[in-house]
This record gives sequence, structure tokens and C-alpha cells, in this order.
Amino acid sequence: MEPSAQQTHWNDIYGQKPVDELTWFEQGATLSLELILKYATHDTAIIDIGAGTSQLVDELQARDFQDLSVLDLSQQAIDKSRARLGDKAGVVSWMVEDITRWQPKRTYHLWHDRAVFHFLTQRKDRVLYKKALANALPKGGIAIIATFSLTGPEKCSGLAVKRYSSASLAEELGADFQLVESCEHHHQTPKGGHQDFQYSVFRKRV
Repeated sequence: MEPSAQQTHWNDIYGQKPVDELTWFEQGATLSLELILKYATHDTAIIDIGAGTSQLVDELQARDFQDLSVLDLSQQAIDKSRARLGDKAGVVSWMVEDITRWQPKRTYHLWHDRAVFHFLTQRKDRVLYKKALANALPKGGIAIIATFSLTGPEKCSGLAVKRYSSASLAEELGADFQLVESCEHHHQTPKGGHQDFQYSVFRKRV
């Protein structure tokens, strides 16, 4: 199957620059890790949506989390992450998927998304994302979703984004998801710039 325009875009992004020069690069994924440790145990099934080349999976492996899945649109990103993990990559479930087309084949008790949802500027794509989320997360499951905040960038990597507050994101997800907590985060890019994020934690009600 030919890659979609979105896949080509992100494959080009990950293929052209070193990982640590990408604006969203984080050394250690500190806030995401902190929130996951708060809501998960070592046997929690965790999926990282749009993980790119994030080191979050490395951090979770180092803390003996056993059931880890990584999903991204870009084959380039997945290949780089697998290469980075070396022998440890074999125990992670890797998926090259478009979240708006993905049909989960199992459930996960914790869904983590740093900076995917805000790229879904079309309502139809958000509907499909929410369908995947609802199908992948059981009752009581946790979703940690980070987006650009209302003071964040209006574009990223040449693409428009839709910015959120925790309240507007909760409204977007709907009554099936209870907002548990949220916080603002000021991300410093590798070149010294700043991007304002909001991190929201939801629990699935039904």
C-alpha cells in the first residue's frame, strides 16, 4: 500500500533531522513518565500513541513495565526507536498505523498521547480518533493526552494545529471521559524556544 500524504510528511521529517534536533524532542519525557507512574503499575498495559522517537518507552522499560505498545504513523520513527532499544525492542509491540484508521485488536489500561490529537484539525479525524480511544480503553482506563495549550504554537512542522485547554479537551472527548487532573507545561525546544502544552488525565466512565 502506498503511504498516505501524512505518512510521507512525517517520514520526511524523521528522515531529514537528527532526533535531538526535532522541536518536540525531550530528554527523558519527564512529565509523561511522572503521570504514568502515578496511574499505572508494572503490569498495566500501556500504549504510546504517536510516540515518534520518544524515549518514554526506554524509561518505562527501565522501570520494569512489561506490557508496552508503541504506535506511530511514521515507519522512519518506529525504525529509529527500535534501533535505539536494540535487543530490548523485541518485547515491545510496534505498530505503524494512522490513528484515524486504526482498529485496536486488544485493550490497554493506559493510553498516552503527547502531541497527536492537536494535529487533528478536521472534525471527522477527531471522531475517528475518539472511536479508537473508546475501543482501546476499558471502563476505568486512563488516558493521558497532551496538546498545545491556548497559548501554544498555531503550527508545528508546517502543519496547522488545534489548541486546547483542559476544559475544551474534556468537552471534545465527551461525557464518557472524566477529567481527573490537568497541568500546564512549558516545553523548551532543542534550540531554546518554548512551546506551551497542557496535559490532561481522563478516566473512562463506561
